[in-house]
Amino acid sequence: MNKEENWYEDFSIEGFQTDLISWFENEQRILPWRENKDPYRVWVSEIMLQQTKVDTVIPYYNRFMELFPTTKHLAEAEEERVLKAWEGLGYYSRARNLQAAVREVVERYGGTVPNDPEKIANLKGVGPYTTGAISSIAYDLPEPAVDGNVMRVLSRVFFITEDIAKQKTRKLFEEIVRTIISKDNPSAFNQGLMELGALICTPKSPSCLLCPVQEHCKAFAEGVEDELPIKSKKKAPRPLAMAAIILTDEADNIVIHRRPESGLLANLWELPNHETQNGGADQHEQLKSFLHDEYSLHVTIGEHIANLEHIFSHIKWNIAVYVGKLNKQFAMRDDLRIVNKKELEKYPFPVSHQKIIASYYR
Repeated sequence: MNKEENWYEDFSIEGFQTDLISWFENEQRILPWRENKDPYRVWVSEIMLQQTKVDTVIPYYNRFMELFPTTKHLAEAEEERVLKAWEGLGYYSRARNLQAAVREVVERYGGTVPNDPEKIANLKGVGPYTTGAISSIAYDLPEPAVDGNVMRVLSRVFFITEDIAKQKTRKLFEEIVRTIISKDNPSAFNQGLMELGALICTPKSPSCLLCPVQEHCKAFAEGVEDELPIKSKKKAPRPLAMAAIILTDEADNIVIHRRPESGLLANLWELPNHETQNGGADQHEQLKSFLHDEYSLHVTIGEHIANLEHIFSHIKWNIAVYVGKLNKQFAMRDDLRIVNKKELEKYPFPVSHQKIIASYYR
């Protein structure tokens, strides 16, 4: 379907709104961020829910709101404490951008999230979806909030065969939502579309017989709901050979390193590690040279104890894990420390290194 086509021909906007909102109000899941319409709580939940499943988010959300119940609490928190609360959720730039944007809200708007979509959109890390979610859910403004769930639902309802991976297709869906959104209850309308995609109009084997908007769905009428949406495949992540080391002193204290302030997993702590060439038996020698050249560490590298795979969107770490001993003391610095098992608990680590550490101490 092209943008110029009359996609709403023979489509009852009012009937669709009524059926969707009625279903959502009766069947919606009880979720902690739906307890009220506090825009800050809505905002935190929407950032956490990006790239992450609801069941995974719930305990993180509850803990996060206990630690940082208001914009002021989050704005004033140390970044490392925020990253520790986010530890395990992944995509840590979300947490850093959220805190930076919340600080803007505190400084410019007295701690109250503005009820102006343009002002929300100008906050750091806030894209069109989050802008629409906050505006519609918290402030009942008829703004589109188009995520993967919404695109999947609407691609089937309107039989849209454009590639949803393309930005122009997202823009098309935003235009459609602006046309069909309920002006009386945009909050329930947008949440209803999201909920429908999560529970009924799922990526595979959608439950069409249970769908509240089945009679409005062109893909169902044509029997092609399983063929939509159309989405081009991403490139496979590039494999990267790594070597990491559990490096200890005589008291079993462990050496940790903080990643740079920008880039992948910025400011998280990790075990010393190094990208190696071609993997193989000389990985530990490459690692030993790296530790000496980069940190002036004199070490004895012991046995290879494990292999670990961790996949990001663009790369795949293949980590060979070694144990080793410090041969002499070293000068600690901001990004390199030696800590005991108890002290480790306060440092935020990426999931892959959490697993290595947990395996070592069990």
